[in-house]
Amino acid sequence: MKIWIDADAAPRDVKDVVFRAAKRLSVETVLVANQRIGIPANAETVSMVTVREGADVADRYIVQNSESGDLVITADIPLAALLVEKKVDVIDPRGEAYDAGNIASRLSMRNFMDDLRGAGTVTGGSRPYGDRDKKAFANTFDRLLTKLLKRDAS
Repeated sequence: MKIWIDADAAPRDVKDVVFRAAKRLSVETVLVANQRIGIPANAETVSMVTVREGADVADRYIVQNSESGDLVITADIPLAALLVEKKVDVIDPRGEAYDAGNIASRLSMRNFMDDLRGAGTVTGGSRPYGDRDKKAFANTFDRLLTKLLKRDAS
């Protein structure tokens, strides 16, 4: 089991929660980004993969290298949809877990909003990442990580 972080846009709070868990539980964790991202010096199980720049290069790397039983953290809905197809567990930085039951509707809504923006409609952006989001992420992350570690142990 590995934890993957789509790290280009992952909030620092999310990475901190994951780094602490990776160290405490000795879980291999891989950050993937198109730029170098700092890793704590004492995080022996955390590594960084820097991919070349370009649209969706980090996403393709994660899809190609993750497998069922892994956990991926991303805010990218199309990436999440590809991972759910592979039976990879996915959570976004605000604590929403994606699965076969909800990813199609999330992808449809994302595409609809993208079409609106493409037509010039101002749709606003995401609200700022805050303490409530960090708490929701930490709770969902802990639940999924516990489930995956139990599955690995059996």
